[in-house]
Amino acid sequence: MPCQARDFDTLDRRLIDSYQRGLPVCTRPFHTVAERLGTSEAEVIARLERLQSLGVLSRVGPVFDHTRAGASLLAAVAVPESERDAFAALINAAPGVNHNYAREHDYNLWFVMTAPDAPELEARLETLEVRLGVPVLRLPMLEGFHIDLSFPIPWAELEDA
Repeated sequence: MPCQARDFDTLDRRLIDSYQRGLPVCTRPFHTVAERLGTSEAEVIARLERLQSLGVLSRVGPVFDHTRAGASLLAAVAVPESERDAFAALINAAPGVNHNYAREHDYNLWFVMTAPDAPELEARLETLEVRLGVPVLRLPMLEGFHIDLSFPIPWAELEDA
């Protein structure tokens, strides 16, 4: 059964609403968040873990301009549909892969890979190609776009649903 608004107390709601953007980038970000919310670091971490396990949050971490932090690339592979999950597991196990997703296309499994620099990125892609036994289509970014994925939660409307 999907989560309902009543499943979240005031601290959950403040955590979700306050840190969809602006997560502190420091040595102990959850300690800083806890201080701002008037709770403990352990409580913030426990709640974030709970919210992730419930599927409310898909990831916790900062979003930054990847061009300032090394190299990254969107890539795709064409794999047999019946083996897609097995290929996805191999891709997820590769260093620098932060997510992958299925697409309805000949290239049916797409992923983003990162590395400290371009030569390391290419080495990682070559290693993955060997492991997968299929060519990896490299799709370098030509133009960057920022998509703000934060949004206000209409808690009152959810309470009435």
